[in-house]
Amino acid sequence: MSKYVIRRLLLMIPTMIAVIFIVFSILSFIPGDPGRMILGIAAPQEAVDMFNHNLGLDRPFIVRFLDYVGGIFLRFDFGESYRNSIPVIDEIMMRFPTTFRLAVFGVISVVILGVPLGILAAIRRSTITDASITVYAMFLTAIPGFWFGMILMYFFALKLKWVPVFGVSEWKGYILPIITMAVPGSSGLIRLTRVTMLETVNQEYIKTARAKGAPEAIVIWKHALKNAVLPIINSIGLSFSGLLGGTVVIETIFSIEGIGKYIMTSIGARDIPAVMACTIILAGIFCVIVLLIDLIYAFIDPRIRAKFSS
Repeated sequence: MSKYVIRRLLLMIPTMIAVIFIVFSILSFIPGDPGRMILGIAAPQEAVDMFNHNLGLDRPFIVRFLDYVGGIFLRFDFGESYRNSIPVIDEIMMRFPTTFRLAVFGVISVVILGVPLGILAAIRRSTITDASITVYAMFLTAIPGFWFGMILMYFFALKLKWVPVFGVSEWKGYILPIITMAVPGSSGLIRLTRVTMLETVNQEYIKTARAKGAPEAIVIWKHALKNAVLPIINSIGLSFSGLLGGTVVIETIFSIEGIGKYIMTSIGARDIPAVMACTIILAGIFCVIVLLIDLIYAFIDPRIRAKFSS
């Protein structure tokens, strides 16, 4: 197992270099002049050229790329923001806990909604309960997240005044953003749980357990769910990655100072170091989560553990 983990960690290095190269290339060749966008349209060309020169933007592409990669791997230096000359890693670390909390609470809420409803739909197959949950999941899939968030904000924040309209300065501020992520986001987990449970409950060992008189709760939660949990875990892990990197809309709607809003502001200002750093860190987190999912697979399934150990 340790050899497998080491191989995967080493494999992350070329993966991250490829991610850095792709994102760096895109941001370097898209139209627009960072100096002009930051200094303004009225700034003289000499000032713009001097600004770009001080940032090293007039150097060859390959030189800038190698210098950037060396700074990351040798000094963990992601550069300074073009807008305020503050190290972007400091800006990210200041905002990351908020985004992380949103993602954690969001994925927990997705699991609480999605898994029980999916199991209920599977064990009540071809009944009104199954049909209702399936229609509910399809309806959630069609709901745009920004629209749902604005509806929640209008009724519960503006009209009823139960929660704050913007920000997360108090715990109530997390309620609407988490609901906005969890309710539409649970639709995929509902359908996946239903499908995997339907495949499992028709297996011979489940029929044998029922024939031996095992209580239905034991059959479902101990035998069926245990063997259907692997794809569910994979979906949960990927959902967490998606929520961590996909809070752009949520943080923009609710004016939350997190990574998502920081990325949007940096893209609008053509702040290349900030966009690069956010993308690279989120990509690295995604790689780590995929590795953790594989390790959880091995912990649950002895067959996979034996494969990793070989």
